[in-house]
Amino acid sequence: MTRSSEAHSSATGPSGTGPSRYLCDLALIDGPDGTTRVEADVVLTIEDGRFTAVETGPAPAPIPAGTRHLRGLTIPGLANAHSHAFHRALRSRTQADRGSFWTWRDLMYRAAERLDPDGYHRLARATFAEMAMAGVTSLGEFHYVHHAPDGSRYDDPNAMGSALLAAAAEAGIRITLLDTLYLHGGLTADGHTPAEGTQRRYDDGSVEAWARRVDALTPGEGQRIGAAIHSVRAVDPSAMAAIGRWAAERDAPLHAHVSEQRAENQQCLDHHGRTPVGLLADAGVLGDRFSAVHATHLTDDDVALLGSTGSTVCLCPTTERDLGDGIGPTPELMAAGVALSLGSDSHAVIDLFEEARATELDERLRSEQRGIHSATELLAMAGRNGHRSLGWDDAGTIAVGGRADLVTVSLASVRTAGTTRATAAEAAVFAATAADVTDVVVDGRAVVTDGHHTTIDVAAELSASIGRILDA
Repeated sequence: MTRSSEAHSSATGPSGTGPSRYLCDLALIDGPDGTTRVEADVVLTIEDGRFTAVETGPAPAPIPAGTRHLRGLTIPGLANAHSHAFHRALRSRTQADRGSFWTWRDLMYRAAERLDPDGYHRLARATFAEMAMAGVTSLGEFHYVHHAPDGSRYDDPNAMGSALLAAAAEAGIRITLLDTLYLHGGLTADGHTPAEGTQRRYDDGSVEAWARRVDALTPGEGQRIGAAIHSVRAVDPSAMAAIGRWAAERDAPLHAHVSEQRAENQQCLDHHGRTPVGLLADAGVLGDRFSAVHATHLTDDDVALLGSTGSTVCLCPTTERDLGDGIGPTPELMAAGVALSLGSDSHAVIDLFEEARATELDERLRSEQRGIHSATELLAMAGRNGHRSLGWDDAGTIAVGGRADLVTVSLASVRTAGTTRATAAEAAVFAATAADVTDVVVDGRAVVTDGHHTTIDVAAELSASIGRILDA
């Protein structure tokens, strides 16, 4: 059997790296008919951060010098479409007592009080490096801790956002910084309440002040600036419309927390007479740049609105179950044409395989049926759909011309041993964990090799940075 190949003569990319070759025992690639399939003995050529050739067929013998052999299943890079980096400090520290989302939020605010630019940079760098070790190549950071603890501005008003951009660069992954508008402390039947306490760190005072600050951000290579509406509790409709115009003028991604809690929906109905999705639609922010994060408690009309506008939904199953939020209507959303992506949100765990698995298994509990979402659909949620929701339309597939992101999953661990080519995609979703990731390439650069981050001692940095914030 002759090897088949696709070639691209003028691929260029952001990294400036020279040509490199990888031989994958198994790889999940896009076929010419648009289907995704697992192929054996795939040779990938990368130049300037892009795939320039994808060759399938019998492996060359001997393996050409300089070709790196990736053993296991290699898949496109994963996208963590919703992250709050500082929440990583809360892992395991909120599990001792009973409570709800709202009692958890009190603990989260205490952590937010202690952040400063240097400490945030170190914690975020370690958290983003943990994501890289889990196969994440693009990150959506929903960033709202902008100012000093008393609400005053740092000398550099973007000190906190710049710390996050630097952290992602040092961790070796792309970032879309979703700079978040937060103007009010809450919503009652009588209207919005002022930001108080820790919330003053989040509040820019007006959407105009927010825009001036965000326009001064300077993203680097592999970085984008997007926008976020924190929630209907924190942003009024006129400000929603203004941030929607800002995003449209810059063709920037726009995300929002939507219907995470039943109480949020009721507050919105009591004051506005509309659901959160309805309110966002009235403000004109729905569309193909918009992602609703969580979208757990939707009406049928909400689902139809999201589908008809081309909006997407980002699910965060491990956080939603950790906080007792509920299970979102994923079959209904997909039937309406809504693309689904995934995020680790509060980082109860950082494992996109677990997020994908939970999407299907939670739905099995809700519907009492199996096989609602296939393994390849779930991997698309964890990869291609997430990249696109963050503005990286050229990432998330192993195809000529695309960004050269690779994640290799071992098929020889106690979790994945016995896997065949026919079951490799299912093994990645339903058996593997982040601990099975052996190699990660981002824009042609090796970031994780043989299970280790190439530049950061991630466990040591997590311990030190979390201790500095919470245990000082």
